[in-house]
Amino acid sequence: MVTVSTLQQSPRTYHHGDLRSALVAAGLRALEAVDLEALSVRQLAREVGVSATAVYRHFPDKAALLHALAGAGLEQLGQYQLEAAERAGPSGAFSATGRAYVRWALANPALFRLIFSRAEPIGETVFGQSLAARLLQSSARAASGNDDARARQLVVQAWALVHGLAMLMLDGQLPPDEELIDRVIDPKTLFPA
Repeated sequence: MVTVSTLQQSPRTYHHGDLRSALVAAGLRALEAVDLEALSVRQLAREVGVSATAVYRHFPDKAALLHALAGAGLEQLGQYQLEAAERAGPSGAFSATGRAYVRWALANPALFRLIFSRAEPIGETVFGQSLAARLLQSSARAASGNDDARARQLVVQAWALVHGLAMLMLDGQLPPDEELIDRVIDPKTLFPA
């Protein structure tokens, strides 16, 4: 005996909600485990349960996806620095954000490298107008007594110091040592009396 269903079957449709955000979240998770070169758009698509072509509806190419990941990573870095600044209070915020920068880089090496390999050249503004940039600019203004020229100089000096230290540690030229981070990014040596 053959049974025929009389229920109307609607075509199966996939509705993800916010696929773009899901892809970025999957990419961020992937970068915790793999290097940038190993990041696969197909694997990210499988992880969120869509076809690889669905990815390209939100990101025209892998470069656009990487740019979105870099932006999300920069936001994470800024949040991490903001939390460090709040814990340190006004007098210790500048050096706390610098130490947080290095520690975040060490904890997120692939994402950290992605942020700065995909960034547009921005000169002294330091990664545009992100939260991390605004924190650095604000701290530099306060540390310089609101002297704009001195603040711009401090922005570049501070960024060069923390970025250089992070890269030296990531590249194995210096050990990723907590005490070394604290000694190098010390307000007493950064702002001698």
